[in-house]
Amino acid sequence: MAEYTPEDNKLALKVVFYGPALSGKTTNLMQLHSLLNPERKGELMVLETRDDRTLFFDMLPIGLKSDSGLDLRLKMYTVPGQVQHDSTRKAVLSRADGVVFVADSQPSQQDNNATAFGNLEENLEKVGLDIDTLPLVVQFNKRDIPGVMDETELQARWSVTPWSPLIMASALQGQGVIETLRTLLDRLYTEVDSEFDLDARHGIGRDLFITRLSASHEVARA
Repeated sequence: MAEYTPEDNKLALKVVFYGPALSGKTTNLMQLHSLLNPERKGELMVLETRDDRTLFFDMLPIGLKSDSGLDLRLKMYTVPGQVQHDSTRKAVLSRADGVVFVADSQPSQQDNNATAFGNLEENLEKVGLDIDTLPLVVQFNKRDIPGVMDETELQARWSVTPWSPLIMASALQGQGVIETLRTLLDRLYTEVDSEFDLDARHGIGRDLFITRLSASHEVARA
């Protein structure tokens, strides 16, 4: 749930990267930190453990300040994918405004994807969030690996869900990472504008919201 501090005119939105272990959640965040316009991002924190790359979370705050003075910040986290870290996943997921589910495209990982997605649904319910209404994007990562699942088959399988179309990505190569963020921002804007009148009160329309919060080095130089 968005955190608005009226005395400071600050609005913070929380996005969580969720998925099975080693599906590429941390790599997504590291690529975003590298690709996004450096004028609007903070320090990336990565905590690594022996059995997983992420112990608790990575945080990547990205800011946008409107003409009205609203300081809009996007804070992004990853969760550890290992089974034993379920309590941590639930804690990080609490009060999330949007979720990116990072699935592994390898055929051998499809059961793990399904288990992790089921775990996401369960934990969202436990923290009082509804998976059917929460802005959510599903990314199938690791498209650079030979023999991955066929995209047409994946798109068809998910076509009846609210999260279609899927985003195909290779986070390791930086492909599809910003597209994933932009898709999530598009779905997130509808909810945030409805609650905080971003357009009417602060002059932040959908296009500005998406382009400013996902501006890459290339766009910033243009």
